[in-house]
Amino acid sequence: MDVYCCTGCELAAALIRGAGLQKYYEERSKFAPRSRSLDDGWDAVPVVSDQSGVAATKLMIDGLRCASCVWVTEHLLQSTPGVVAATVSYATGRCSLRWDPQRTRLAEIAGRIATLGYRPRLLGEEAQLDRDLLLRLGVAAFAAANIMMMSAALYAGWWSSMDPRFVVLFQWGSLVLATPVALWCAAPFYAGAMTGLRNGVLHMDAPIAIGVVVLYAQGFAATIANGHAYLDSLAMLVALLLAGRMLESRGRRRAAEAALSLAASVPTSARRATADGVETVRADALHPGDIIDVGAGEELAADGMVSAGSGRVRMALITGESEPVELGPGAEVVAGSVLLDGAVAVTVSAVGRDTVLQQMAEQLRSAADRGARPTSADRIAPWFTAGTLLVAAATFTTWVVIAGLGAAIPKAVAVLVVACPCALALSRPLAAAAGLGAAARRGLLFRSADGLLDLVDVDTVALDKTGTVTKGALTVLQAEDETLRVAAGLERYSNHPIARAIVDEAGRRGIPLPRGTDVVETPGVGISGRVAGKLWRLHAGEASQVLVLDEHGRTAVILLGDAVRPDSARAIAQLKQLGLEIALLTGDHEGVARRIGWEIGVKAVVPRIDPSAKAEWVRAKQSEGHRVLFGGDGINDGPALAQADVGVAMGSGAASSVLVADGVISAASLNPLPTGFVAARACTRAIRLNQMRSIAYNVLAVSAAAIGFVNPLVAAVLMPLSSAMVIWGSARVEAVVRRQIQ
Repeated sequence: MDVYCCTGCELAAALIRGAGLQKYYEERSKFAPRSRSLDDGWDAVPVVSDQSGVAATKLMIDGLRCASCVWVTEHLLQSTPGVVAATVSYATGRCSLRWDPQRTRLAEIAGRIATLGYRPRLLGEEAQLDRDLLLRLGVAAFAAANIMMMSAALYAGWWSSMDPRFVVLFQWGSLVLATPVALWCAAPFYAGAMTGLRNGVLHMDAPIAIGVVVLYAQGFAATIANGHAYLDSLAMLVALLLAGRMLESRGRRRAAEAALSLAASVPTSARRATADGVETVRADALHPGDIIDVGAGEELAADGMVSAGSGRVRMALITGESEPVELGPGAEVVAGSVLLDGAVAVTVSAVGRDTVLQQMAEQLRSAADRGARPTSADRIAPWFTAGTLLVAAATFTTWVVIAGLGAAIPKAVAVLVVACPCALALSRPLAAAAGLGAAARRGLLFRSADGLLDLVDVDTVALDKTGTVTKGALTVLQAEDETLRVAAGLERYSNHPIARAIVDEAGRRGIPLPRGTDVVETPGVGISGRVAGKLWRLHAGEASQVLVLDEHGRTAVILLGDAVRPDSARAIAQLKQLGLEIALLTGDHEGVARRIGWEIGVKAVVPRIDPSAKAEWVRAKQSEGHRVLFGGDGINDGPALAQADVGVAMGSGAASSVLVADGVISAASLNPLPTGFVAARACTRAIRLNQMRSIAYNVLAVSAAAIGFVNPLVAAVLMPLSSAMVIWGSARVEAVVRRQIQ
């Protein structure tokens, strides 16, 4: 009788027997061969090619342990014949590649990565680095614990005259346990050191590898000679370094998590209306034009417009605002938002990658995958490593002269282990990733970390009026209810923008719309008709006015205009509190410009300015030594967005303005803009503090180790603390933004 591990395997076996395929398994003598060549499958990976024939794709690289790993990988790829561009992100582990297929193949590029000791894989494949690291950590920790217990017995034996047989047993037992630790558990450090040497770079793993080899060699010789070995320090050193590496790897991935997980907020299914009723379908099966039903508590699976029903929706994921938004027919909604109450039918306008949420996620992936501009810290690790090796050599030589070989070895090893150049190079990418995520969660998306960090130097904010600080659509600013009721009764059948504004305002006020009769609309003149038996006429008055005349010639006025966004004044007040100068640029006449400026609290108003003059205004400010951010939304804002030191576009604006901007505000609000400045300043502060902490740590720790105050075991505990400080400092960026932006 066959025995199976589970019912699933039993069912699979039954299916195989039912298909008559069991003979294959009865006659085979070994498993089917599987090629382990890196060539397998790489040439079938989908790529994107531009007009010049250059191919592009993105890969994940497992095994990147520090910024030096990233630096080595980038430079090796960039020096590979046929590779046009290569960028490796430490925050995400993703590699963006562009290459000439006529000169090289993706399989060859993947092979180059593999020669460094890292594992290239396709996006979406399961990562294996942590599993391997965890196994090595487990073996090292087991060995360290047992070696420490035997070492404790040996130390106690000094006082109680332990039987020599047990001394030999514990010494050789420690050596046996330490051997797999030195030869296998520490292999990642050897690989990193050798990879760097082969490529002419002193990797930060070099001093660690030398320290482990020296400790093991000393322990092996001491065990044979029945002397004092430091095998307990070796095992605990490797275990602590592996634990620190695992914690560091998980910490940096969490730093970028928020920026890369927006798409997961979209539900996987939706209820689609059909001629026969309602069917549940996968979200990716929806198409523009479909109608989906959404009930209270449900998330929207696609972007669209409410075609029926009403309710309140929370769009905090998109806008950053926790206050619910009222919905009604004609209201636009986005995927990922939650219907708090009510029920609505939504006509789908965008699905999948075309939704606002997916576009946000893709922009964030692109921003996180971009490499930051080169800094001094990016190049310091190799030089720091060289300095560490020189200090260790000097320490060894000095202590050999002073106290002999036995005292020199542990002190030189402590110097090698305690130094941590990696933390300097980690400061910028980790803090920037945290800042990008903090800004993105509040509706401000930057294309790169550089765009965010450039905000630190900005001292002047110039804002376009229409569509940026205002809603960009005609709105009734002033009208009596009765006047509005009559006007809406005539305009309810018109599609003119003024008519839509009047009808919308009447609906907002809850005014019942009468039914006009004998309605006649004259293009360019106005509209007339009867309401409640009386004859009424509507026609244009002075700027932004609509005159409502009754049959006796009496006149009432409806004042129209571009209404200020409800939160513009608050956002500008926050920008002022941050010490920024604000200017309003608009093509409108001075009266309108001054009125809008007064409402939002801006004194510096520049009216009647055309697109080229906006760019000239920005250029003039820059020539005076100012750093300028320009915010706009229209096609005419493109030149100014491109000229500014930082350009921020409204996501609802023209596509051309979004393309040239450094950042995009996804919400119909200016509130995310102050968040960007707070996040940028918090990032810069975190980078500076991280670098100061790292420099102070290395100077003090290396000095203490060279003097003899730090032994190898204590050095192994201290070394990961430097990276831990960087991770902790970067994680505080979100806390700072949350505290300052309420």
